[in-house]
Amino acid sequence: MAPLTGIQRVERHAAQLGLRIDVRERMRAGSLEEAAEILGIAPRDIVKTLVVKRSDGTFLFALVPGDRQIGWPKLRTLVGVNKLQLPDADTALTATGYERGTITPLGATTAWPVYADTSMTGRRVSLGAGEHGLSLFVDADELVAALGATVADITEPLAPRQ
Repeated sequence: MAPLTGIQRVERHAAQLGLRIDVRERMRAGSLEEAAEILGIAPRDIVKTLVVKRSDGTFLFALVPGDRQIGWPKLRTLVGVNKLQLPDADTALTATGYERGTITPLGATTAWPVYADTSMTGRRVSLGAGEHGLSLFVDADELVAALGATVADITEPLAPRQ
């Protein structure tokens, strides 16, 4: 049997969790702002799934609204470590089975712990769907509950672009 595609893994995992998702095709976007415009939503409604590496070589997922960035001191304190980092693209692919821009905790090759920023809750959000050209929409509260995510203040506003 052929291995499952990224979207098949996402849909299978969502079904196992009883999570309702809506997957939509979209043109490839060059930026988060462009993706939001294509989808007809605000950038804050696109939730980035960031793979974060711990010093022991394990990983976690950080769910971060598009208009925010990881607050490293906050996340380190919450996780109880003094060092975290974003891995390179190849390491993220190995850790999740997904390429950057498609990463989601749903259907990842390893069920790493999930940390979701409090500012993403209470609304419908869009995430990567396991493949380029696809976005998934889900109720954020249902997602964090289904994944058993830790919901906390782990972000800060994006720094202004220079």
